[in-house]
Amino acid sequence: MIATEIEAHQDQHEAFLMQEASAPTWLNELRQKGQATFTRLGIPTRRIEDWRFTNVAALADRHYNWIPAVTSTDHQIETLLQRAMLDGEAYRLVFINGRFSEEWSAVEELPSGVVVENLAGTLRRWPNDVREILCDNLNFEDAPFAALNTAFLDDGANIVLADSVTLDRPVHLVFLSVGEFQSVSHPRILIRLGKHSKAQVIESYLGVGDSYFTNAVTQIEVDASARLDHHKLQHEQLGALHLAATHVTQQADSNFRSHYFSFGASLSRNEINCNLDGERIETTLNGLYMPTGDQLMDCRTRIDHAKPNCNSYELYKGILNDEARGVFNGKIFVHQDAQKTDAKQSNQALLLSDDAVVNTKPQLEIYADDVRCTHGATIGELDEKAIYYLRSRGVPLELARTMLIFAFANDIVQNIDILSVKRHLESLLLQDRGLPTV
Repeated sequence: MIATEIEAHQDQHEAFLMQEASAPTWLNELRQKGQATFTRLGIPTRRIEDWRFTNVAALADRHYNWIPAVTSTDHQIETLLQRAMLDGEAYRLVFINGRFSEEWSAVEELPSGVVVENLAGTLRRWPNDVREILCDNLNFEDAPFAALNTAFLDDGANIVLADSVTLDRPVHLVFLSVGEFQSVSHPRILIRLGKHSKAQVIESYLGVGDSYFTNAVTQIEVDASARLDHHKLQHEQLGALHLAATHVTQQADSNFRSHYFSFGASLSRNEINCNLDGERIETTLNGLYMPTGDQLMDCRTRIDHAKPNCNSYELYKGILNDEARGVFNGKIFVHQDAQKTDAKQSNQALLLSDDAVVNTKPQLEIYADDVRCTHGATIGELDEKAIYYLRSRGVPLELARTMLIFAFANDIVQNIDILSVKRHLESLLLQDRGLPTV
């Protein structure tokens, strides 16, 4: 079955390249390299250590279709956009089945020195502007799904800030999957901040239908003294498959903060890889995953401390109910020259059911001798004494549980500076998870 699915991707890739025959030679060579790498690596099995707890056999059992044209209804899109809408003032790019929709987007009055546009447009008009980041800044030799994304590299977002530019509003990238077919999309997001620049970017993923596959790659470059707050809200339809990887490179004195929230998809896997390539860098990774039913959510992070005097802070929390499964694998790698590193990592999981399972593996790999690094993991249940305390003061049982669950997750939510995102997540915590509103 796996070989059959790879052959299907090969056939679709040939059709894709025929459609893209007029693209620059270097771009089609990159696409062919991606397809060759995916064919060589194949779909990962659980015998591979990094995929031991995450079974992606659905890719082999179900045929997903690359769709050369967007087909959707206004009603579907309007419904999804209402769910995705956070801040009406944000710059907004909307993508439907992986392709840009100008009709539903809103990018007007951008400040001088800022580019916010779809990647396909950039590749048509100024392909050499993105050649380096696409060809040289992503290693997919051991990453089958990043290779597959590269094989079908076409559209996505291109965000660029010149030096000393502060973006006045967030950029909201909305990725929608619609239609009755088993579609696959491969969005590529490029975010590049110049020296001393500042921006806030939100990625939202939603869909309709019971079977589609999103395979996303985000590449981020944060230059010296720049600051980026990156938010990802994964709220795919149940039955969907969501695989994504974010690759971050930071230069001296920069600040990068990631806020990841996972609620949807039957199976989701989100990878974040950060390379701290300068001194006095600060990196913060916060995440919250909340599977229910038989959902599986896999969160994987890696922070490479390559230079001295850098700080990283990581806190991931999981709330699991029913027969849900969670996976957390976080690795901090401190290179030999990275003296004076200060790195903290923590993963905490709250199990609301006896049948819920979480596999957690925090890791430190240290080759420097003057560092301060900590990591840890805890797995527990709701505190019965705390529930008893609240009930003894007249709080009903379900409301007491709601309050404790909300308190457990809230320190992740409260780290968000964008008020509309914070309010949206608070609403999800209290309502979409079947909890009564406080």
